[in-house]
Amino acid sequence: GDALPLQRFPPSSHQPVPVPHPAACQPGRLPARPLLRPAKVCQAGDAYTREKFKPQPTRDLEKEKRRLQKILALGRDEAEDKVEQVFVWKKEEEIAEPDRFEELMNEIQERREFLAEMEALGQGKKYQGIVLTEISQKLHEMEIIDKKRSEEMRNIMTKAFPVGNKSSLQD
Repeated sequence: GDALPLQRFPPSSHQPVPVPHPAACQPGRLPARPLLRPAKVCQAGDAYTREKFKPQPTRDLEKEKRRLQKILALGRDEAEDKVEQVFVWKKEEEIAEPDRFEELMNEIQERREFLAEMEALGQGKKYQGIVLTEISQKLHEMEIIDKKRSEEMRNIMTKAFPVGNKSSLQD
């Protein structure tokens, strides 16, 4: 019931005393109730139950049965036959080599196009000798291939249509 004390300003030599804040604003206080749950509460819930493993078929069992029946009946697997067929087909592809004559024609065409591009850029004289030399080499190789082919054709034709002695033709 007394009167409130008069407010005095402390002398400048003293540090001001910090005013205490309300308890709700203090960050270091712990809540009245702990945040951790007891072990019995965790175990009572679904936290420790595992899902039952349900295996699912990874392959078609009927298809597997048919495959095994064919192996027992025929003595071999269908899949092996398919692999062999693919392997034989790829070998045939590799055997059929690309036509070298056509390749040479394509290479000559590429060199002509390159030379035309260089001439358009003003660099034609720089590359003309090299490119023309390469083209002449390709043409020479094409001539050799042409001679071989024509000789092979001649041999095939003489075997297919044998011609008798020249003396009998002159008679």
